Amino acid sequence: MPKLLFSKIRTNEFKDIIQNIKQPETLQEHSTPGLKLADLLINKEYLAAFRSFLETEFSAENVDFWLACREYKKISPAKRSYRAAKIYEEFLHPMAQKEVNIDHHIRDKIKKSLANPDLTCFDEAEAHIYRLMEKDSCPRFLKSEAYQDVRNTRQEPKVDLL
Repeated sequence: MPKLLFSKIRTNEFKDIIQNIKQPETLQEHSTPGLKLADLLINKEYLAAFRSFLETEFSAENVDFWLACREYKKISPAKRSYRAAKIYEEFLHPMAQKEVNIDHHIRDKIKKSLANPDLTCFDEAEAHIYRLMEKDSCPRFLKSEAYQDVRNTRQEPKVDLL
């Protein structure tokens, strides 16, 4: 019978090993203090750099979808049905060229809501994509050369209020 690898490691040594495992770095360690995804999305220069960065990672559809959802909430009720269908076709349809990665349950709820879309029909997907960018893409962007280039050309992030 083979011996377990940890059979000779004492419990305290094992705890020390576990405690010394490098923890994931936070967003704050790589960025201007306090700079978050929300700051990038409301500033035209940072947004353009972030989108270009996402293109290099083949995930620009995430920010495009998020922006489309924001614009959708500003349109008149008369145009809502047409625009909702366009957003679905562009980002949510299983064969969409810019398909975003969302749960099929969310996708199905949105598809059903297209018969009579309201302002909140994309909220769940929008929030999911935002969290995905916040936890995944944004930290990588804040470590990137693209971010450093934009940051070095400006002193403080200016809010442009899209």
